[in-house]
Amino acid sequence: MIAESQSPVQRNALASAIVTSGLAALLALAAPHAVAQGNSWTSAPIVSAVRDATARYRNPAAAIADGYVADPFCVSGSTGGGMGIHFVNAGLLDDTVDVNTPEVLVYEPLPSGKHRLVAAEYIAFADPPLALEGHLLNLAGAPNRYGIPSPFLELHVWAWKQNPSGTFADFNPNVSCDAQQPVP
Repeated sequence: MIAESQSPVQRNALASAIVTSGLAALLALAAPHAVAQGNSWTSAPIVSAVRDATARYRNPAAAIADGYVADPFCVSGSTGGGMGIHFVNAGLLDDTVDVNTPEVLVYEPLPSGKHRLVAAEYIAFADPPLALEGHLLNLAGAPNRYGIPSPFLELHVWAWKQNPSGTFADFNPNVSCDAQQPVP
């Protein structure tokens, strides 16, 4: 306990020791939780919701059957990594987003010639701000690299392949277009 009879130096040293030991105890309690959270990125509520909504599309044939059309190009990042191949459902493109109906499914081409679902992308032709499960969509102005003549809002959710750049980053350094087959 800090007593009035102690010198200012003694009081400061004791207060510092109490704060330091308290912080050490808090860090010791929090560290296992932080590691567990870092290893369980799929437990984030939005990632879990997107995985639930898109699980049936792990097979691209199911996406095609539900109206998604594959863009023949695989989108690579200029500094490494990529997005992948976008399967777009034009019937869902409007001014709203719903976690259960992503406008775009993103697949990574595999050396076997198959495709692995890695992300969902939500797109809306609306004025900002617009959010999906509390996460703001990003504004893509016009003109843009996609050739879309009007601005739109978009949000990638890397629900099937962890993205070290962040769950909502556009490009994933762990995604490669190297296995993309030539378009006939």
